[in-house]
Amino acid sequence: MEENKNKNVKKIIIGVSIAVATIVVVVCFAIAYNNINLSNNQTNTITTDSSNSSKNSSSSSKTTTSNSKNLNITSGGSYDLSGEYESVTVNTSEDVILNLNGVEITNSNGPAINIEKAKKVTIAVSGTNKITATTSEDLDGAIYSKADLVLEGTGSLEVKSNYDGIVSKDTLAIKNGTYTINSDDDGIRGKDSVEISDGTFTINAGGDGIKASNDEDLELGYVSITGGTYNITAKSDGIQGITKATISGGSFNIKSAEGIEATLIKIDDGTINIEASDDGINASKKSNIDTPTVEINGGNITIKMGQGDTDAIDSNGNIYINGGTINITGNSPFDYEGTAEKNGGTIIVNGSETNTITNQMMGGGMQGEMPGQMKQNGNMPNGGEMQMNGGRRGR
Repeated sequence: MEENKNKNVKKIIIGVSIAVATIVVVVCFAIAYNNINLSNNQTNTITTDSSNSSKNSSSSSKTTTSNSKNLNITSGGSYDLSGEYESVTVNTSEDVILNLNGVEITNSNGPAINIEKAKKVTIAVSGTNKITATTSEDLDGAIYSKADLVLEGTGSLEVKSNYDGIVSKDTLAIKNGTYTINSDDDGIRGKDSVEISDGTFTINAGGDGIKASNDEDLELGYVSITGGTYNITAKSDGIQGITKATISGGSFNIKSAEGIEATLIKIDDGTINIEASDDGINASKKSNIDTPTVEINGGNITIKMGQGDTDAIDSNGNIYINGGTINITGNSPFDYEGTAEKNGGTIIVNGSETNTITNQMMGGGMQGEMPGQMKQNGNMPNGGEMQMNGGRRGR
């Protein structure tokens, strides 16, 4: 009997051990499965600092791992983003910093980054980042901002869009970074202004390459570039300002219908290569800020024009060449309606240096040296040579 009792106890112990072992195996399997599932589903990591202090402040910073691919930011602060998203939306009255490091955002129904409201948004890029968007006519940028927008950083950002690439409905400033933009319309567009101080840009645009579009305020609607490297291919203008386009440094390779266009164009420095099918540099009456004027004070400018009714440097008003080297290949080097003055610099037309700013008449019919408008050239500093003011094609 004692023997039977001992056998029963052993059976119970063995049964309990088997049950415990089974439970342990099941729990371990569940944890492992959960971890695998979580790992597969977690596509982004967000580090937030909503203290409105420096992004390096660790006292209020926390890391959140989210399964959501749609990030909505409703308070100011610094956000470190990595991984995959479908959209990032900003809607706050405060400043926001988006630090992109290894981010891929793909939205087939709107902007990839949509800044609906903010005091100012800074996008800082590090590592390799990619943004793709299929947008609408109303929200027409892969990055679309209704607030002041600043881009900076040492990383790269690739942007693809069926409308515009990077858009600010306010001011747009780019301080550095590497950008590759493929857009069916404009590449980079700010409404009030576009200010670029450095960076590397490869832009393939179905519209304009770089553009400021405000035509309501004479103090705004300008493009200012002080440095950087630019390879721009555009079906319309390479660089367009409504009021002003100012270049004081940088290296440019522009292939477009018109290279640089604005009411006032000022070039102080830079290496600028333009291949244009219409006008190379065009000062047109896009605003009432002043008489359309091209002013060249320095830099090395090379313009190669397509055949036909094309002008290398074209102005609805004046042309002033005070310095720099301008090398033009084309049938019509200059076309202007106001005054043309050469006060310095070097002009080379089709391989020959000249001190004369000739005036192209009606798309290639006549060149000046006829009585009419007074034109100052390098040999006559007080404006002795008489030259007829040329006609102008309507556009």
